[in-house]
Amino acid sequence: MRDLLFEIGMEEIPASFLEPALTHLRNRFAEKASELKIACGSPTVMGTPRRLTLMVKDVAEKQEDITEELLGPSKNAGFDANGKATKAAEGFAKSKGADVGDLRVVSTPKGEYLMLLRQQKGVATATLLPALLHGLILDLSFPKSMRWGDNRHAFARPIQWLAAIFGDEVIRFTHEGIETSNSSGGHRFLAKERFLVDSLATYEQQLAARFVLVDPVKRRARVVSEIKQAVAQASDLEDGHVAIDEALVDTVTNLVEMPYGICGLFDEKFLQLPAEVLITSMREHQKYFPVVNSSGQLLPGFVAVNNTKVNDTAITRKGHQRVLRARLEDALFFFNTDREIRLEDRTTNLNGIIFQAKLGTMLEKKERLVKLVKTLADKVDPALAGDGCRAAFLCKADLLSNMVGEFPTLQGIMGGAYALYDGETKSVATAITEHYMPRRAGAEIPSTDLGALLALADRFDTLAGCFGIGQVPTGTTDPFGLRRISLAILHIIEGKGYSFSLHEIVHKALALYGNKVAGGNDTVVAVVNFIKGRFANDCISRGLAAEVVEAAVSVNFDDINDCLLRINAIRKLREEPAFKVLAASYKRVKNIIKNNRETTVNVSLFEQQTEKNLYNLYLEVRAEMGKCIADKEYIKALEGMLKMKEPVDAFFEGVMVMAEDQTIRQNRLNLLTVLGDLILQIGDISLLQDN
Repeated sequence: MRDLLFEIGMEEIPASFLEPALTHLRNRFAEKASELKIACGSPTVMGTPRRLTLMVKDVAEKQEDITEELLGPSKNAGFDANGKATKAAEGFAKSKGADVGDLRVVSTPKGEYLMLLRQQKGVATATLLPALLHGLILDLSFPKSMRWGDNRHAFARPIQWLAAIFGDEVIRFTHEGIETSNSSGGHRFLAKERFLVDSLATYEQQLAARFVLVDPVKRRARVVSEIKQAVAQASDLEDGHVAIDEALVDTVTNLVEMPYGICGLFDEKFLQLPAEVLITSMREHQKYFPVVNSSGQLLPGFVAVNNTKVNDTAITRKGHQRVLRARLEDALFFFNTDREIRLEDRTTNLNGIIFQAKLGTMLEKKERLVKLVKTLADKVDPALAGDGCRAAFLCKADLLSNMVGEFPTLQGIMGGAYALYDGETKSVATAITEHYMPRRAGAEIPSTDLGALLALADRFDTLAGCFGIGQVPTGTTDPFGLRRISLAILHIIEGKGYSFSLHEIVHKALALYGNKVAGGNDTVVAVVNFIKGRFANDCISRGLAAEVVEAAVSVNFDDINDCLLRINAIRKLREEPAFKVLAASYKRVKNIIKNNRETTVNVSLFEQQTEKNLYNLYLEVRAEMGKCIADKEYIKALEGMLKMKEPVDAFFEGVMVMAEDQTIRQNRLNLLTVLGDLILQIGDISLLQDN
């Protein structure tokens, strides 16, 4: 067994490229090693902006020996009546480089066939590694790649060196004129000289001695430590600490090889900007961390993470402060300029922003949102209609602001800030801010009902419009993010506990487009079915059994929270023995009645006491269930339905449903149909039975 170390040294790649490249490198090696039958330990990867490193312990010295079983023609086709080999047998043997005498007869499910057992000796791993490792380079792909000089293969950035070491042996191959070796490079500025790698065991320590933390986990911990220490040493920021953004920490970790934190200050006049503006200016453009006090309020400070240790930190600090000041001056100028025009006055210019080529402008969308929010408010709380319509009228106006033009991620946030400055109520401003929430999967939903209603209106409008013009997601494309939009709708409705008809809201959203879209019932059904698909997937991803979810949504999917209540009821009672028996009986009922939809039951046609008993109990249970279902007490409704288990069993044992008398037969089918309809008010429990 030997250890394998493979390092691709290069110019600094973008931070977002690093993790996917390392993951691909690890997975692709594991796949190729498995294909080549090379036994080895689990591959691990490490990397910095300047290197991608694959490390594999306990790699076998050679491939496993392989015994191939090659199936040939049948025995009857391979030998004639005299037992002499035919041309079919001779041709098969020759094609495999063997003699007819090497073939044996084996039994298979299809009969007796000729087979050749061929032993293949394993090849030395060192012989296979050059092609394998070179293939890893060629297989790597990036969001953006480049070619330079006369190179034939694209890569994220120019490759500078390749280190490939198997035990103490250098694996030799050449890529674009660069020959592999056992040498690596330290930090670009702090340790420029090349050095020889002793072994995989010492690789990480050798790099650390040359100012490179190659392990991303350790480097990330060092980043956090550095930014905390930088603030702790800043005497001008009393009670200050770093507001750690985990995503920004990940980005910075992939921008440096050895992090060095430094704390800087900015003019307090910039604190008049909304906190989100300051944070966005620091984070998006400069990758700086904001400093806050114990109350979470921004202080006039920030932390930068350098890739180089400097002798005079004051000069570096001033440089960072100068760059940030320019950014903040721009932001303050945009903020003050934007406030010269009221949001209300900006709305007329929304006709200059295209929402979607076939669906019109943002001005038209704004007008639809006002009406759709009113519809939703009437369903949830009519008292919200006034502020809801006002928020809908203003919610897209900040798209025309300078600040959102500079920082698109601030849309909604700036609208809320400018609304407050214009004298709008806090509830309206908050709704404008929250109507883009949740901004990503798993993020917080709006905290207020106004924000939630506006967020729903915005998403229903987009979803209905796209389906209305045939822009439906496929397996590989979803250009308008309709799956994400549907999940947001589901999570908001569930989180807020709203109860309304999806079909009704989608129909209203389509109607507001007029003749721009196909607004018929088929489109409404398509939209609701799309949401239903996301709902089922989301429920299953949260651990709910697929058959339980399907049992509820297959009979009725219109009110999301009502559907969740029915799912919960079925889930809680499905393990009851009586429930299992009833489910099996209902499956039998379903198979018997097939497409019968007649529900008129004539008690005078009953011939058996079991028919009468079952019908009388049906009437009793129907009354009980009706009240429970009206109160959405589905567990009680299902418990009441369990009373029918024994009468249903007795009915099937003592009554011939398919009687010769057509009238009697139809009456019995009708009785089973009304029983089935009673059960289907909650879910198709037959789906809980094995086929």
